[in-house]
Amino acid sequence: MLSVYVDLALGLVVAFLLLSLLVSGLNEAFVRVFAIRSKFLWAYLRDTMDGADKKTGSWLPAGAAGVFSVLPFLRDPRPTHSGDPAPAKAGEVPEARTGRAMMNLLYERVREIDHAKRGKTSIADIPPARFAMAVMELAAAGDGDMRQFLDSLRKIDSPLYGHLKGVWESAQGDLDRFRQGVESWFDGEMQRLSMLYKRYVKWVVAALGIVVTLLFSMDGLEYAKTLLRDNAYRASVTAVAGPEAYDQLQAKCQGGDPVPCVTEVLSEPALVKLMGQAMVSVSIPAEGDPSVHANLAVWWERVSTPSHWPGFLLTYVALLFGAPFWWDVFRRVTGIKAKRS
Repeated sequence: MLSVYVDLALGLVVAFLLLSLLVSGLNEAFVRVFAIRSKFLWAYLRDTMDGADKKTGSWLPAGAAGVFSVLPFLRDPRPTHSGDPAPAKAGEVPEARTGRAMMNLLYERVREIDHAKRGKTSIADIPPARFAMAVMELAAAGDGDMRQFLDSLRKIDSPLYGHLKGVWESAQGDLDRFRQGVESWFDGEMQRLSMLYKRYVKWVVAALGIVVTLLFSMDGLEYAKTLLRDNAYRASVTAVAGPEAYDQLQAKCQGGDPVPCVTEVLSEPALVKLMGQAMVSVSIPAEGDPSVHANLAVWWERVSTPSHWPGFLLTYVALLFGAPFWWDVFRRVTGIKAKRS
């Protein structure tokens, strides 16, 4: 009896893990295609160095909807990519009348770590030490006179003035302490920005969880009942997801092309049946090309039946825990040990 419930737990964990991986994959694909991380960083830099736009307001959206709708499609805050190396001499801090953005000057100092992506910068992370050095290089344009540099920032109404002024006063005129202070300040800002980004991503993952649950019409309660009642199916799921199968997959894929290995696993009848209620199903034969089948009638019948909704809710709540959680549970259930490098 204990073995039956262990197999039930393993079957549910495998289902939730696969769907959670799909949610994470969809989110990551969207982020990479539309360069969300890079745009999020440079929107913050625009607000911090040049201030909010007078017509449209802050560059950094105030909510998840803006991060995944405004940044990808409407307002690109990133500077234009340049393949030139960072200039040997620091550029002058712009006066208000020139209209040259401080952010563009910063980009000139860090663009050696850049590569082209559709004509815009692809930089999504600036090391705090590199940012601090860039600030020092910009200050060097004024013959190293930090007060003159801060005064230039004040004249162009750069929000960076207030931050750097506080750091300079704390450093008591020591340039090395000032550089370390700027590095620490920027590191703290990046940590705060990362936490804010993760908070927005959680909302997107929650929305994708609804889409995936309904797209696959995955009724968690119905699936659990099937595992309990159908001994043959439960055994097939255990055979696919058990530690022996995992070890065989690792041995087969090690040092080789992972595509045939993944294809073979996803083609197992137990997993095909698991995803068989989706709006569209994909068959991946051992030989030949994959085939796509539409299951609109069956799918709509399941989605429109109220008795399935408690199971849909169970699946959706499970997906909110995320793939790392279900992978950890999977390792605990199967006894698979994490690799140590």
